[in-house]
Amino acid sequence: MYRDFLKPAADFFVSFTALVIFMPLILTTALVLFLAQRKIWFVQERPGKDGMPFKLIKFRTMTEERDNQGNLLPDVDRLTRVGKMVRKLSLDELPQLINVVKGEMSFVGPRPWLMEYLPLYNEFQFRRHEMKPGITGWAQVNGRNTVEWNKRFEYDIWYVDNVSFSLDLKILFLTLIKVFKAEGVSSSTSVTMEKFKGNG
Repeated sequence: MYRDFLKPAADFFVSFTALVIFMPLILTTALVLFLAQRKIWFVQERPGKDGMPFKLIKFRTMTEERDNQGNLLPDVDRLTRVGKMVRKLSLDELPQLINVVKGEMSFVGPRPWLMEYLPLYNEFQFRRHEMKPGITGWAQVNGRNTVEWNKRFEYDIWYVDNVSFSLDLKILFLTLIKVFKAEGVSSSTSVTMEKFKGNG
């Protein structure tokens, strides 16, 4: 009942209300990014429920600088000064409220990773796509980008099997604490998270 009906309804109404409340902050962040780096939005195709693609919306925090061979420079070299602050405060996630209003995402669920990862998943790992992806999730409040891949899958699928109203409230509360403390934003070797390279 909660997973199939109450959760989607709550996602819509709460995200719409949050968009209205946070609109001044969203507009201010957009203005600061525009003045600092001109480009504001980061839109990328990500896998949603059942692996179906959707357009994820975030604030852009990195440039698209490339080397002489046309390859993107490492994240640490592309992260702008303003982008670093925006990421630390998790403001880059705010535009995803639009994805929640559109029904593509939920407040709580497995994070939407990259489309290129889909062929690399085994059957167990793909189960994370049995639900809509979330702005935050069980893996995020248990380490975020510092957790190694196998553990992230375990956290995500545990959430899929145990989703409830009380668990979602707990995750949202823990997320606020993580944001306040700016914990787990970067892995030990990257400003974002290490790429998934499969199970080989």
